Amino acid sequence: MQRWCQDGVVSAFSDTLRAWRAKRRLSQLELALRAGTTQRHVSFLESGRSIPGRGMVVRVAESLELPLRDRNALLLAAGYAPSYPETALDSPRLRPVLDSLRRLLDGHLPYPAIVIDRFGDLVAANDAFTLLAEDAAPELLDPPVNVPRLALHPRGMAPRIANFDEWAQHVLGGLRLANERSPHERRAALLAELEGYVPPPPEPGADHLGFAVPMRLRTRLGELSLATAITTFATAVDVTISELRLETFLPGDEVTAKAFTAGLRQDPAAAVP
Repeated sequence: MQRWCQDGVVSAFSDTLRAWRAKRRLSQLELALRAGTTQRHVSFLESGRSIPGRGMVVRVAESLELPLRDRNALLLAAGYAPSYPETALDSPRLRPVLDSLRRLLDGHLPYPAIVIDRFGDLVAANDAFTLLAEDAAPELLDPPVNVPRLALHPRGMAPRIANFDEWAQHVLGGLRLANERSPHERRAALLAELEGYVPPPPEPGADHLGFAVPMRLRTRLGELSLATAITTFATAVDVTISELRLETFLPGDEVTAKAFTAGLRQDPAAAVP
């Protein structure tokens, strides 16, 4: 029985390691150099001929640049307890972190800023978020609000995005990349749903610059040009915090900057009128 359990653990780790290395498009030699070991040892780990120590599993996970959740999974596959805690968002332990994030959101006013989780669900937002969500269908604003769905759904922001085709490909591209780096059924289902709302991208021409363009959004302040900046918490040692993203919207032109400033002057208690 002990031998069967050990073989099962070795097989789970070997298969998982091999899959992640292929996903990262690394050779055994490249992974070995990153992890400070030999190609022979990596080969033995993937074939099940060597059983890794806990330290080696951690080094390999770091070398593969795995998210903390997937590092825990690799440790479990090797028969070790997870190293990184996963704290619930409503836990008192995370209150200082969330309070700090809310101060960051308020400090970004009069411009919109949000915090989302790994699936794009809204965790927190400043008052200017109402400008993005105005006129959206009520069911899209029922918690948990999924921000990518709100952006691309025909009853969400989509009708008010002047450059919807370009911006939609920007959103979908981010989701595809996230799912490639850390696959999950829920994210894949969301991606499939949202792709149904978006026309196929045009064939790129010689002057194609990609889809990282400002969003042009029609609002009660007029048409605004909004660029986005995304911040992740790379030094976090808690799975939940590491998966949060702070997304701030910045004015893409002088007209937009003046529109927000004028809106704040009209109502000093809020970011937008």
